[in-house]
Amino acid sequence: VQRYEAFLGEGSFGVVTKCRNTKNNQTVAIKVNKSDPEILQQAKQEIFILEQLQRLDPDRCNIVEWNGYFLDGERICLNFELLDQSLSDYIGDRNNQGLPIRELRPILHQLANALFHLGSVGIVHADLKPVNIMVVNRHESPIKVKLIDFGIACNTSAVIAGGAVGTIGYCAPEIMLGTPYNEAIDMWSLGLVAVELATGVPLYPGEDDYDVLKFIIETQGQLPDHLLESDETELIKQMLALDANQRITPSEVLKHPFFDTGLSKRAPCLDINSTGGENLVLSQQPSTAFKLEKSWITKFNCSFQNSVEFPQKGQVNTSANPSSSEDDLEITEGTILGDHHVVEAFLGEGGFGLVTRCRDTKTTKLWLLKSTRATLEFCYRQNWKF
Repeated sequence: VQRYEAFLGEGSFGVVTKCRNTKNNQTVAIKVNKSDPEILQQAKQEIFILEQLQRLDPDRCNIVEWNGYFLDGERICLNFELLDQSLSDYIGDRNNQGLPIRELRPILHQLANALFHLGSVGIVHADLKPVNIMVVNRHESPIKVKLIDFGIACNTSAVIAGGAVGTIGYCAPEIMLGTPYNEAIDMWSLGLVAVELATGVPLYPGEDDYDVLKFIIETQGQLPDHLLESDETELIKQMLALDANQRITPSEVLKHPFFDTGLSKRAPCLDINSTGGENLVLSQQPSTAFKLEKSWITKFNCSFQNSVEFPQKGQVNTSANPSSSEDDLEITEGTILGDHHVVEAFLGEGGFGLVTRCRDTKTTKLWLLKSTRATLEFCYRQNWKF
């Protein structure tokens, strides 16, 4: 029996409460999911992932310890170890001024360690951000953190192109573009967490995908180097590589010179006893479920480092929308932009015009196109091969 003691937080799923087990007097965190059918299905998926994670040692792998689940009426309740505070609150307690290197370094190393071991059992977290990282005990030194909230985590082999996962401001470009992705999305998120740890504020603020893509286009490569050590700057840039295939992997992060020698020595993380060891199959290599062609950045009237400028703007072909004019451009699904770019999805808009995801009918590649009222500007192009 769990006795309620305090309210810890809430989300779209329901609430998290601090409870005391009346049998052993242990305090735990109980995630109480709503009885809504969609939430129940998500809770079942989280249980499926958590059961796989029981093959890992939660303390050595920097992952929250799960103690099972129980039913409260029609609600599914998940039982977790009680941790101190979120990394978001930890940063806030320091007036959002950023953390010193002596704290930042072990936190990043531990998170890379968590991702490394998630990858070893074929799991993508898909929602890495400061509120989903917990400080075990803020008063202990050295600081220790654990990754929590596997509500939208999935097996590497089960990721779905175009699936809406993650949180705006921490999503990798391939997610916002609705293109194939793999476990590299977690490394992108870790890069953004690293910047936030160093500066105290998110790198890419925004209320929707368009805002974030705009910030990425305007600022990628413009990290605040003066706030970071040179090794850390280089590490973050590798985490934030726009091409997912070029993004650094967790195992490479753990070996990066930014970390002290002592931090790079990992203890075994698998709890073989939890599985018996008979059928345990682990892969230490990144998933190859999707093969992505090397992507690049291009420029037309956009501020972007190391970009190539097109000599002319492509013209909008309004044949798909006869009523369109130069002053009132209507773009919908199926509209042909230029000679051979078919609009597949609308991504956002602003005073300039629209941002759409288009497919090149000649090469079948996907482009992100920014369209003004009468012209078409190529601000960012990401090529994907299926």
